[in-house]
Amino acid sequence: MSVSERTTETIPEWKKEEVGELTEFLRSYDSVGVVNVAGIPSRQLQDMRRELHGSAELRMSRNTLLARALDEVDDGLEQLTEFLTGQVGLVGTNDNPFGLYKELEASKTPAPINAGEVAPNDIVIPEGDTGIDPGPFVGELQQIGADARIQEGSIQVLSDSVVTEEGEVVSDDVANVLGELGIEPKEVGLDLRSVYSEGVLFDPEDLAIDVEEYRADIQSAVASARNLSINAEYPTAATAPDMLRKASGEAKSVGLEAAIESPDLMDDLVSTADAQVRALAANIDDEDALPEELRGVEAPAESTTEEPEEDEPDADETEDEAESEAPDDEGDDDDGAEGLGNMFGD
Repeated sequence: MSVSERTTETIPEWKKEEVGELTEFLRSYDSVGVVNVAGIPSRQLQDMRRELHGSAELRMSRNTLLARALDEVDDGLEQLTEFLTGQVGLVGTNDNPFGLYKELEASKTPAPINAGEVAPNDIVIPEGDTGIDPGPFVGELQQIGADARIQEGSIQVLSDSVVTEEGEVVSDDVANVLGELGIEPKEVGLDLRSVYSEGVLFDPEDLAIDVEEYRADIQSAVASARNLSINAEYPTAATAPDMLRKASGEAKSVGLEAAIESPDLMDDLVSTADAQVRALAANIDDEDALPEELRGVEAPAESTTEEPEEDEPDADETEDEAESEAPDDEGDDDDGAEGLGNMFGD
């Protein structure tokens, strides 16, 4: 019997149980991802697990066991095995990958940086009073490039000072000064390496979108499409009610202008005629020439006839309404058609 055969036959029972639990974990979630946990202090890792409770679950084990579980489940999840390098864990959720990415990013917290680490961004000592009494520390600040002076009885930084640029290795002196000032220039958290969901493997770059900007773009596109549909007189389920209201308003304007005697127009026609008579009577100086009921009548301040509103949107209007929902279609088509029929007869 070969050594490999003996090794295969003597897999520890705890490993089998661990792989079984991992496969059950993988099958219980719609989306599964691999996260990097390197450099996260134990206390903060526990805090992150608690924050994820109820929406996602973090599971850690040996990378070889994680890979075996992914292979056993198969169903496309085996694609995640290439990301099982270094200190990693699996995260499962029933949320979509975009929601998972957003949640993991939000759970990141500031942390101190150690000597020898690479600066994730420019490390800046901000302008202001350090709150430290005059002493040797001012020299330490100046040595690492901070614009520090002793003023008004304390050590003050006179301007924002970059002490380590992005991509540079943090020196012992910089790490000590940052620790003394309580500056935490990096973020620690669960860095998502990849997510598998509904047959698709997502990279973090695919998930890092500005949701509000994306929503605004969609709303703007919807408003532009609605405006184009109405102005091009191309009816759709969303624009037909508006087009009917617009046509009804234009038909009413034509009817009033042509003084068409329609039941729907009579009130407006009478109001218009009344206003015109009153305006004419007010301009006649000889009251004896007027019927008694028109004597002493003053010209109306403005026409009592309201012009029908037209619903045709313009570019500015659609931008303002971009956040509103599309109009409800229920019942609008019949009302618009009935209005036109009543106006011009059957």
